[in-house]
Amino acid sequence: MGTIAASLVIAGGGGHSTEGAAMAASATPGKAISGTLDPDASVRVGDTGIGKIIVDAEGRTLYLFEKDTGGKSTCYGECAEEWPPYLTKDAPRAGEGAKADLISTTTRDDGSKQVVYGKWPLYYYHDDKKAGDTTGHDKEEFGAEWYALTAAGMKASG
Repeated sequence: MGTIAASLVIAGGGGHSTEGAAMAASATPGKAISGTLDPDASVRVGDTGIGKIIVDAEGRTLYLFEKDTGGKSTCYGECAEEWPPYLTKDAPRAGEGAKADLISTTTRDDGSKQVVYGKWPLYYYHDDKKAGDTTGHDKEEFGAEWYALTAAGMKASG
């Protein structure tokens, strides 16, 4: 994966391209979330301190942004730096406990594909450092609330 990420950074013009920078992201657990491209994206249900919620394949919490409507992202620029969108190149898959009929993608302004669960484009939170972290849950930033999601595609109440 490191070779792919390095190639993508070079292709992205050394980080001058927003899409190139996002594509250079690593999905390695234990690292701070600085980008979000997962070419084999899947979502599953993980058991966390706030209950059973939607996570990526590595157990990292995925969040909804209440400002998003109609399955389209409104989080760009500084917002997307703090709340990186969960991006994929291929069709995302349902893992354990997730509902396949709730998983889709939406096209962002830069042409990248963001994973959607229910009607919510999915994001990471930059302060979550490892699987199971939920520091972005029930947080208000960039004009609306951020929440983890349940398997039903609703905001978690934990």
